[in-house]
Amino acid sequence: MGLDEAVSASPPLVAGIGFRRGTASAEIVALVRRALAETGLAESRLRALATAEDRAAEPALRAAAEVFALAPTPVSPRELAAAGARVLTRSARIEALRGVGSLAEAAALAAAGPGARLVLPRIASAGATCALAAPPDSP
Repeated sequence: MGLDEAVSASPPLVAGIGFRRGTASAEIVALVRRALAETGLAESRLRALATAEDRAAEPALRAAAEVFALAPTPVSPRELAAAGARVLTRSARIEALRGVGSLAEAAALAAAGPGARLVLPRIASAGATCALAAPPDSP
């Protein structure tokens, strides 16, 4: 099996991202890499950087996604709400703004597909949050 086949065969992983306006792309990249390091999972498994659809076109997220050779994955309010019941952490501010306890967790779960599970609940830096999710039955 060649490297390209090994990468495409590895179980996918989605990073859900929440971030404040003005957050630098380098901070988002560092937080995603920290999340991967905390779980011991390879960067090659990362298939998406997901966030609320109204934030997916933000330059900082687009630049961060490019570092991982990805495009941002927008998640609709309906999809966030559907995944919101499965988030593990709660932020009163985000709940008031978005209707879910954790934007990062809800975005990761929604983008990873039906039955996805959190691999890493939300972690935070000064201006961003990140959570990792994978489809069911992936290690």
